[in-house]
Amino acid sequence: MPIAAVNGQKIYYEDTGGDGPVAVFSHGLFMDHAMFAPQVEALKGRWRCITWDERGHAGTAGETLAPFTYYDSADDLAALLAHLGVKRAVLAGMSQGGFLSLRCALTHPEIVRALILIDTQAGQEDPGALEGHMALANAWAANGLSDEMASIIEGIILGEGWAGAAAWKAKWKTITPANLLGCMQTLAGRDDVTGRLGEIKVPALVLHGDKDAAIDLGLARKLAAGLGGGAELVVIPGGGHAANLTHPEVANAAIERFLAGLGA
Repeated sequence: MPIAAVNGQKIYYEDTGGDGPVAVFSHGLFMDHAMFAPQVEALKGRWRCITWDERGHAGTAGETLAPFTYYDSADDLAALLAHLGVKRAVLAGMSQGGFLSLRCALTHPEIVRALILIDTQAGQEDPGALEGHMALANAWAANGLSDEMASIIEGIILGEGWAGAAAWKAKWKTITPANLLGCMQTLAGRDDVTGRLGEIKVPALVLHGDKDAAIDLGLARKLAAGLGGGAELVVIPGGGHAANLTHPEVANAAIERFLAGLGA
């Protein structure tokens, strides 16, 4: 079981290896490294693909979870890459993974070759939406994840009727209250980095599902417009919040085109 002991964490990761350029993929809230399986399958052999589980999630989750910020997660990512001997990488992040990837680009710019930002944003949560999310999380932590709540989360993250949803709902039922509430507090308390986007000078690809129920498409447009290195926005028709997972054909085509444009 590949574990990197860094920053006081025991981080689970997977690495395709090889001598190619490196892309590292950071998942969204309640997801894990496996949500990038379609991208790893498409890129392996040409790109060294690294996926990992963030604090409080899947293989990295422990019995307790100390308070942390997405700057801590950015430090975890940088430390993981150092552990693996990677000096520079393309950072690809979905939602929460995008939050930490943006902060990594701000605090560790020397390791960031480019950014792929999937269904994410630079700002904070809408207060009204956050209130509802926290109420659901508190009920989940207190009573376990009911089928009704699992279906609500499915709609938010995966969209309605995606064939692979059952496996993810089963994973969500294993999340402990400590990890659930700790990760939600991190989400709720994050800062707004919109005003600092101009500091990020690397090329960027912004992917966003036009049916994303968690982050409005307008916020993706704002993100793409603010990045200092220039960004291409690709809208994924029918895609929800995890558009790279549920609509991999469109996402992979855009990702491969973007990566090819970076050169060797």
